[in-house]
Amino acid sequence: MSINPIQMVDLQAQYQRLKLELDAAMLGVAADCTYIKGPALVEFEANLAAYLNVKHVIGVANGTDALQIAFMALGLKPGDEVIVPSFTYVATAEVIGLLGLTPVMVDVDLESFTISIDHIKKAVTAKTKAIVPVHLYGQAADMEAILAIAKEHQLYVIEDNAQAIGSDFTFSNGETAKTGTLGDIGCTSFFPSKNLGCFGDGGAMFTNDDELASRIRMIANHGQPRKYIHTVLGVNSRLDTIQAAILKVKLKELDDFARRRQAVAATYDAALLSVPEICIPKVMTYSTHVYHQYTVRITNGKRDELQAFLKENGVPSMIYYPIPLYDQEAFARYHDGVRHPNTEQLCKEVISFPMHTEMDTDTQDYIISTLKSFFASCIK
Repeated sequence: MSINPIQMVDLQAQYQRLKLELDAAMLGVAADCTYIKGPALVEFEANLAAYLNVKHVIGVANGTDALQIAFMALGLKPGDEVIVPSFTYVATAEVIGLLGLTPVMVDVDLESFTISIDHIKKAVTAKTKAIVPVHLYGQAADMEAILAIAKEHQLYVIEDNAQAIGSDFTFSNGETAKTGTLGDIGCTSFFPSKNLGCFGDGGAMFTNDDELASRIRMIANHGQPRKYIHTVLGVNSRLDTIQAAILKVKLKELDDFARRRQAVAATYDAALLSVPEICIPKVMTYSTHVYHQYTVRITNGKRDELQAFLKENGVPSMIYYPIPLYDQEAFARYHDGVRHPNTEQLCKEVISFPMHTEMDTDTQDYIISTLKSFFASCIK
């Protein structure tokens, strides 16, 4: 292969393209030594709030902390039930268990990969206090239906928006809003490979509720409403200034990042639509897709063989996620024994191909030709 080694996410190429501005941002923080709660953090929070059209953005240390602080800020108590999808990253349910709450796992929709509305309805009990929709792979869960269920049963909605920042949700009346701003609290991660990624760990929380925002800031700062006054048990979770400065630069590029990813996805779609064994991602009518991952389903039972073939030919791939949450040992005590057929089918079929903002034509052509050669060999 004559092209450079293929990356799932080419962070080096993105850095080189934005190098001058990113370096200046980092050096600016180093020059004034405002490493914690410096001006760049204040500016980034304000800029992101304006971009999302949300009243409050609170930077925290990572996306997992954001989820944990959300449950703490809402005052959920041990034993309270929280509905989550069984097909998601562990962090979504992990913090629920850590706080003594009960994660109630439900199946997902086979086309959108996001939490099933019918299964949410069946899972609501007198103990249910919240729903956590995960906007998976880059597009939204069906938030209009979820918000309706939450309103009917007086439940909180905490959006896990780690994979879909910048995506737009469209309501049936034509109104639009950014994912992460629709529920009571939105949570995101700025892990380096995310669509809006920093150079380490980072995260943020979004809300339009003034009281909740104040409580979130207090909990994230050791439970302090003011210095050395601790009114609740909190945590130490903050987005440091250098990461905020990096994110401030990248935020200006976020819509362009989405367009670049969408162009890569469109090329994959056009090329792979004719391969019957590949089920390309479905873009739901209510959501734009910002393609944090380009994830397909392999329907002929040869997903793992395909992954091995790709590796042999220099093409990386990932399986997000290979095991249902309820089959993880850490969550065994929360499983009621009911199997989730869509989740289990997705765990056997999904695979993600390289997706990033710096994809060049030669590289993507090689990936596509390698994919097609595998399925051609299966026919012979």
